[in-house]
Amino acid sequence: MARVVKQGLKPDPAASAAVRTRVSEILLAIEHQGLPAVRRYSEQFDAWSPEHFVVDAASVSAASEEVSNDLQAAIIFACDQVKQFAQRQRGAILDLETEILPGVVLGHKQVPIKRVGSYSPGGRYPLIASSIMTIATPKVAGVRNIIAAAPPRDALGIHPPQLFAMAHSGADRILCLGGVQALAVMAFGLPSEDLDPVDMLVGAGNAYVAEAKRQLFGRVGIDLLAGPSEIAVIADDSADPRLVAADMLAQAEHGVDSPATLLTTSDSFASKVIEEIAKWLAGDWPTKEIAGQSWQQYGQVIVCEDRGEVVSYCDQIAPEHLEVQVSDPAWYLANVTNYGSIFLGSDATVAYSDKTIGTNHVLPTGGAARYTGGLSVGKFLKTLTYQRILDPAAALAINKATSTIATAELMFGHSLSAELRIPKILAAADDSELDARSPA
Repeated sequence: MARVVKQGLKPDPAASAAVRTRVSEILLAIEHQGLPAVRRYSEQFDAWSPEHFVVDAASVSAASEEVSNDLQAAIIFACDQVKQFAQRQRGAILDLETEILPGVVLGHKQVPIKRVGSYSPGGRYPLIASSIMTIATPKVAGVRNIIAAAPPRDALGIHPPQLFAMAHSGADRILCLGGVQALAVMAFGLPSEDLDPVDMLVGAGNAYVAEAKRQLFGRVGIDLLAGPSEIAVIADDSADPRLVAADMLAQAEHGVDSPATLLTTSDSFASKVIEEIAKWLAGDWPTKEIAGQSWQQYGQVIVCEDRGEVVSYCDQIAPEHLEVQVSDPAWYLANVTNYGSIFLGSDATVAYSDKTIGTNHVLPTGGAARYTGGLSVGKFLKTLTYQRILDPAAALAINKATSTIATAELMFGHSLSAELRIPKILAAADDSELDARSPA
């Protein structure tokens, strides 16, 4: 039996009644009132009311001038990594055409979504990498039009590195607009700014943004409903407890409710990691006010009897990020099935994936990794099927089975729709026989 050395709370993914009500009010007002409501909420929440919410080319150019050469190079590097991986993913997602019966051709083709809205948070952390992940990836998928949005950081607008990343990643239009009002504008469109509604919304945000995506889902598609960021680390005595502790606290700095979990088969290693976390928090950990609170309330340490029990427990948690710092990480890759993204060996860390390595950092949280993966180029492609019947004998067989099943379901219109085709099928069959008897 697994032994819980430190118990952590489980974040509640549901928005509060107050958040649900407020989001609903904002969405309804913007849907019916348009720009005046957008301006009202932007002034209220961000003290931001420019003549136009669409960022012009001069502002993008000015922001680029404020970004250092080193940071520009890092952003360009990260964008190239994300694009390269997305391109290779796209190459593995193939169209299909197959003759499933003689003369019956079935197939599918991959068609990109036309319009995507990308939201990048700009509150405590103006997330540069979030812009790259949610703009560069749909661009590679072939999305024709991407509207990007981020809130103003100060009186000048979007945080300059964030704006540079949006533009470099390929955004077609950029909105300086935050929170629920940004998602509403992208979902409903805004004629005064020459903005048409998008087909899909992607990107992270606070509880209000998450709730807005939930309420808008159906009218538009969404990537996923993201809750607090999570990390689980599977480690044994071969790992460095100080490094494991640092990786756990690094993820805990996302917010005061970000769970960090250690799964190990070693009592002594569990104790060492707890000690190292205490040392970091008592010392110079740079975000200890946030990470410390998160660790105290949501951090947990679990000692398992063997690695089979580690896998079982890990699959129950289904963590967003899973680091594996053990002597044989390949065994866990072959056996763990529920996670957003996995990091094998001590040289691979969540921080790399969050920023630059190339895999997408928009991942399922709150146990959603049990049934879905994270954002990828495939999320922006629709698999559209088609059918073609070329052989009368196959058509007759399909017709008979269809009519039989439809009649049993009491769907007599379906049955009639099939049976009306029988004379044409028989005529085609006769023509085929004549053609077969004709001399070459």
